[in-house]
Amino acid sequence: MRLDGKVSVITGAASGIGEATAHRFIEEGASVVIGDIQDERGAKLAENLGSNACYQHCDVTSEKDVESLMAYAVKEFGTLDIVMNNAGIVGNRGPIATIPSEEFKATLDILLFGTFLGIKYAAIHMKQNQSGAIINIASTAGVTGGLGPHVYAAAKHGVVGLTKNVAAELCRSGIRVNCIAPGSTVTPLVAAAYMDDHNDLEQVTEVVRAKSPILNRPGLPIDVANAAVYLASDESGNTNGHCLVVDGGVTTGSTPNDPPHSEPMPFQREAGRSGL
Repeated sequence: MRLDGKVSVITGAASGIGEATAHRFIEEGASVVIGDIQDERGAKLAENLGSNACYQHCDVTSEKDVESLMAYAVKEFGTLDIVMNNAGIVGNRGPIATIPSEEFKATLDILLFGTFLGIKYAAIHMKQNQSGAIINIASTAGVTGGLGPHVYAAAKHGVVGLTKNVAAELCRSGIRVNCIAPGSTVTPLVAAAYMDDHNDLEQVTEVVRAKSPILNRPGLPIDVANAAVYLASDESGNTNGHCLVVDGGVTTGSTPNDPPHSEPMPFQREAGRSGL
């Protein structure tokens, strides 16, 4: 019960990483407010999770919706301890010369502006308690180049930067702000990106498995959910402004087909040299 008695809000929690995290938070003793635009699915999830969960419609690009979501959590459960800004889309995937300006802005609105709103309204409530944990979902595309579409990568780099900057401010009020950077994970969002079908989780599992440096181990939503439990709990009480990468080693340069240092080689010293 690592989150016993804590009250949490998770955006984009009706499916994928958010859904897995909602389950884990409940298992660890937290109450969970699910925010999403998938009303039927979100309400069903809240029902399945039991009396410590509830659902409210929330479009993260709407300041009114986000403000209302945080206030709803306080109204229903009395306080606000954890906010996970998770809602997202892949957005435009075209070459840079073909990206329409309106699609660029729309993608940033959901991925970056939505995260900003979640942090802003979480902080208003958490400052009153002088404590809290805010977790933002970034991406490996936000910590290195070449791992995602242009606009998505720009937004996720923004999430990482915003996390670090806000962490430096809010820690003065007892609030920790961290982010998680998942690699390719078996979710409807990734299925839509790779398979053009958000329901094709079976096929995308094999795609993600093939991309993972860890043998026969695709990235799963539960992997990110477990990381979120750590960042939400008191176990990470001295962790602030950190980007926790959960990618099987992709950002280390590891690849599934060409593992580094796989062949033993004899030690050699250049003739006539000594030392280092």
